[in-house]
Amino acid sequence: METGPCSLRVSLRLSRSPLRVIGFRITTISQAPIATSTQACFDDLGLGEPLLKALREKGYSHPSPIQEQAIPAVIKGRDVMAAAQTGTGKTAGFTLPLLERLRHGRRATRRQVRVLVLTPTRELAAQVLENVRAYSLHLPLRSDVVFGGVKINPQIARLQDGVDVLVATPGRLLDLHHQRMVLFDRLESLVLDEADRMLDMGFIHDIRKLIRLLPEQRQTLLFSATFSPPIRKLATGLLHQPLQIQVAPENQTARSVDQVVHPCDMKRKPDLLSHLIRSGGWQQVLVFSRTKHGANRVAERLSKEGLAAAAIHGNKSQGARTRALQGFKQGDVRVLVATDIAARGIDIQQLPHVVNLDLPNVAEDYVHRIGRTGRAGETGHAISLVAAEEALLLQAIERLTGEPLRQEPVKGFEPTVLSAPPLDLSGGRRKHNNSSRRRPGPVSNRRSSPSSSRQRRR
Repeated sequence: METGPCSLRVSLRLSRSPLRVIGFRITTISQAPIATSTQACFDDLGLGEPLLKALREKGYSHPSPIQEQAIPAVIKGRDVMAAAQTGTGKTAGFTLPLLERLRHGRRATRRQVRVLVLTPTRELAAQVLENVRAYSLHLPLRSDVVFGGVKINPQIARLQDGVDVLVATPGRLLDLHHQRMVLFDRLESLVLDEADRMLDMGFIHDIRKLIRLLPEQRQTLLFSATFSPPIRKLATGLLHQPLQIQVAPENQTARSVDQVVHPCDMKRKPDLLSHLIRSGGWQQVLVFSRTKHGANRVAERLSKEGLAAAAIHGNKSQGARTRALQGFKQGDVRVLVATDIAARGIDIQQLPHVVNLDLPNVAEDYVHRIGRTGRAGETGHAISLVAAEEALLLQAIERLTGEPLRQEPVKGFEPTVLSAPPLDLSGGRRKHNNSSRRRPGPVSNRRSSPSSSRQRRR
């Protein structure tokens, strides 16, 4: 009997302690854990030859933990609720099995959609479509994407004949449905991708409106970074007896990412960033800025210094965002400066360096940020430039992840300000009176309310 490469390989993921095997956890709603120490092959998961051929052409043979558990369940038609960080392969975890189901059914007809994938941002929507088309290369299926920020008429024209898979942001999709340019009568499956971020961005009302438009008899898949109370509340009544999957403890950073903190003064951060890029010979760097204006300033400064840089954030036009992201992927842009929301959808398998120019206001976003590097078995480097004003934000991150971050001052950039009032939520220093200075209290770890962070029509 001929054996394939998958049948001869067994992979174990070891902890830092010897002889301890760590699998991953998959639970049903009853929270019964299931551990595994073997790595399956895509051939074993129920995917047909057209999909397996596409995977082979991309060089993939072994599924990630979330793919191994989600693919068979989705093929069987089960609802799935999965907690997965960036870089775990979650997109293929729902794309592959849905394509397998679609290839056995009737093609989409005029203005109809068979599978709907909702995402919080345009960049993530475009990235998901790219994956769908790559995996369905050998299938006679139509797929497309719709989002705001661009003209609607070309999107209307593309939807006329119907699509098997539609990736969309909530606002533009509601606009299209209001004009009767997209129909959901024959929808088979709904996917909420990065559901936590959609809630953070204030899309909950749009999501509820859309759900009321969909057939009650459908398959529903929900993917989120964590199983937070708002996510569980959203899942209640939306999913039917879902399989619950969690591939790693919540808020755990990847062991493949080397993390370091460089203490420095706030005003010297741009200088230190430029120094690190030049001295390290970094050719591809993703930099996170707390604000849109800050992202613009840093990108403009680096460009003037001869480093090819671009900024990407919500105020940029869709064309500018697409060009910046494409240039970064192709190597024409050496440094991409992004805000947290705009960075959703940046999916580069071998991104070597992520820099936190500013620490995030919400500790969980630190895990999302550094999850952009250290993917697919590669070693990544996450560097945080931390000023005294961010001491409480750093403490919140260390409490969340359960591990202290290594601190290494850079020669010539040692901090001179060792204690300072904490930053306010807008990134500026709080005004204070020297005569009535108080000890700074803990920074809230809650996200801003949906009403204040609403970014409708993404």
